[in-house]
Amino acid sequence: MAKISFEKSLKQLEQIVQELESGNLPLEKAMKKFEEGVKLSKYCSEKLDETEKKISVLLHDNKGNIAEEPFMPENESKDD
Repeated sequence: MAKISFEKSLKQLEQIVQELESGNLPLEKAMKKFEEGVKLSKYCSEKLDETEKKISVLLHDNKGNIAEEPFMPENESKDD
């Protein structure tokens, strides 16, 4: 999936849901829209999870104090 913003992805997902709920799409087109929606949903979910982890890292250090630490997503390593 091309790099697009979370907001744009969410808006596209909302549009797809509306199109599917309308019931006016032929089956073949509805399936393609559904597949696109699943990909967008997964992308949005991953972005939210990543953001939640960043916020958690920013808010608490190992002593429970508010501190800022660098965030490294799980799928990245320091050697990259």
